[in-house]
Amino acid sequence: MRTRVRGWRWRRNPLRRRSDVVEAWTALVVAVLLFVGAPLAGAFAGWWAHDQARAVATAQRAERHQVRAEVVGRTPERLPSVQGGRDHPYRVDVRWTDTTGTHTANARVPAGTKHGDTVDVWFDVAGRAAPPPPGETQVWQHTVTTGVCATGGAAAAVLLAHTLVRRVSTGHRLAEWEREWARTEPEWTRRRA
Repeated sequence: MRTRVRGWRWRRNPLRRRSDVVEAWTALVVAVLLFVGAPLAGAFAGWWAHDQARAVATAQRAERHQVRAEVVGRTPERLPSVQGGRDHPYRVDVRWTDTTGTHTANARVPAGTKHGDTVDVWFDVAGRAAPPPPGETQVWQHTVTTGVCATGGAAAAVLLAHTLVRRVSTGHRLAEWEREWARTEPEWTRRRA
């Protein structure tokens, strides 16, 4: 029958070894780091990522502009589809008019767009077609992903360190037992060392 005594590693007794105390303190530190430290690391990483993503989105909104353009190029009759049957956007010539005149460029348009359709297209300051700047949803997706990955990484690092400390602690404990058994064994077996 096995009985468990709570806190036996903390109390003074002749069976408590130094490795037991180290292991008990390590378990306490690991618990605090897993339940407090890792989530805090994830929160700070997410906060930083949110600020960075908002700054990138703001900069891209400042340097890109959106125009309503008419599709003038030849659209493919049949679009290649990937597994799952989803159609992807494709590039085609578009034309739009603004205060500086009429412009034509090659831009990415949504799947299913036909010749003569009007679409929204984004361009950078150099006049090249560009993807739209990230919206608030993409910023939050980036924030949450970074926070979750940072939390997982911090937890993995804590658990790896705990495993290494336990391995070293077990090695020390086994060495202590060997030394003590070398002293005790001759008395029990009446054998001379």
